[in-house]
Amino acid sequence: QVQLVESGGGLVQAGDSLRLSCAASGRAFSSYSMGWFRQAPGQEREFVAHISWRDGRTYYADSVKGRFTLSRDNAKNAVYLQMNSLKPDDTAVYYCAASRTTFGLELSDEYGYWGQGTQVTVSS
Repeated sequence: QVQLVESGGGLVQAGDSLRLSCAASGRAFSSYSMGWFRQAPGQEREFVAHISWRDGRTYYADSVKGRFTLSRDNAKNAVYLQMNSLKPDDTAVYYCAASRTTFGLELSDEYGYWGQGTQVTVSS
């Protein structure tokens, strides 16, 4: 089992950057694929990015590709989402999640563990 805590959210202006962190506690963090999802008010939760435990490959939603970078530090039991060139459409609660699989990681159902979320607000 793994517990996840996100941090790093805040209020920024369009064009600014933020780095979200997700700290994991529990065993065998390196054997979990990690993902980030976000949910804006009145909208469904949507996939943002994931990183495989097996080979460290990353995958991004088209809406964030080229602007967001996901990385992990297994020694620190953490993943980081560097968000650059932020847009008002990026405003949402961002959730970190952990999965034991390496397939279908764009789907929230593949994740068994979730953090409580961190708010990101981008003003125009």
